[in-house]
Amino acid sequence: MKIKLFKYVAFILVLGTSGIAFAEEAAPVLDSGDTAWMLTATALVLFMTIPGLSLFYSGLVRTKNVLSVMMQCFAITSLMTIIWVVYGYSIAFSGDGAFAGDLSKAFLRGVTVDSLIGTIPETVFMTFQMTFIIITPALIVGAFAERMKFSAMLIFLGIWATVVYGPVCHWVWGGGWLGSWGVLDFAGGTVVHINAGVAGLVACLVLGKRKGYPQTMMSPNSLVLTVVGAGMLWVGWFGFNAGSELAADGTAGMAMAVTQIATAAAALSWMFVEWIDHGKPSVLGIATGAVAGLVAITPASGSVGPMGALAIGLISGAACFVSAVKVKRALGFDDSLDAFAVHGVGGIIGAVLVGIFASPSLGGSGFGDGNETIMAQVIAQLVSIAATIAYTGILSFIILKVIDATIGLRVSEEEEVTGLDLSLHDEKGYSL
Repeated sequence: MKIKLFKYVAFILVLGTSGIAFAEEAAPVLDSGDTAWMLTATALVLFMTIPGLSLFYSGLVRTKNVLSVMMQCFAITSLMTIIWVVYGYSIAFSGDGAFAGDLSKAFLRGVTVDSLIGTIPETVFMTFQMTFIIITPALIVGAFAERMKFSAMLIFLGIWATVVYGPVCHWVWGGGWLGSWGVLDFAGGTVVHINAGVAGLVACLVLGKRKGYPQTMMSPNSLVLTVVGAGMLWVGWFGFNAGSELAADGTAGMAMAVTQIATAAAALSWMFVEWIDHGKPSVLGIATGAVAGLVAITPASGSVGPMGALAIGLISGAACFVSAVKVKRALGFDDSLDAFAVHGVGGIIGAVLVGIFASPSLGGSGFGDGNETIMAQVIAQLVSIAATIAYTGILSFIILKVIDATIGLRVSEEEEVTGLDLSLHDEKGYSL
């Protein structure tokens, strides 16, 4: 009897210790490979804004405004960094609210050397996500380039990042209501591109056209800078998309592959459509087409296969060309650097098409939670698009109108004619 009792006790102890061992094994453990990749991806995404986007945009404006765009990108990088640290990260990635996080991680409370998100340090995750809030408002600059006050720009984008970007980020990636609907947005189709594109469209409409537009030629000052910037964006985008897996694994590898395929397809698609329409292929066209492909594959990069990426690239290149050249000309609004045509339209295309090409029957990796068919996934995607457009459109309009009624949005006519470089910063980009 004593022997049997001893055996039972020993058996229970073994089970207990194995359970403890199992619990210890299940605890998050830092992976040095994942961490090394995410450190690299974070640097790549920051590289997209400075110098990538700043060069891309500064080459597209007129000579007298080249420094103003670079200044805006640089200042936005600094401002968004501080906002993210103080409260932005907490709004996006804390709490369990459906629409916004709480302030439990304000001033990075609890983000320590030892805290982990999955297999990487939370400090790395936080900084990676910081690069997203940096580039998103910087994209909006392209819509109102050459005519907004620098002070108004800082106030507008600071408020916008707080009340628009943070909540929308939480909706999709922070445990909010769109994520619970199974919406697929791997790297920022709604959070970054539709969000920024719609805000840019509202801003250019509220501000009005540049003086002389469209009768006066407003040619880019340096397509060389623009192409160099586009190349930097292309390279940096691998961190944007493949990095969003937060691990160095097969999904990250596929995200990198489909990003390259879609970008190349969109560049050629825009080039050939323009060639047919205009009679000649342009350097600006192929560079802009590449960016359109990068935008469109962003929400789909973790969910589609190579052939889905090819289709998304071909469709987005042609559609964004039509939007930038034909639709804008027909409607007559002055989206200076085609922020809406590329980021808004490209983001919408990618967000819809991922609902189709995520299907395993079309080479994708599957639908979001709760969505069993292409139709169900497309409906979820359309809901996310409509919600993002409505939210950012309405709030952007309100913020802009309040600023306009207080300090004013637009520079004076004299300052606009002189150029923002001299009138706002007392400097010139070129001393020729």
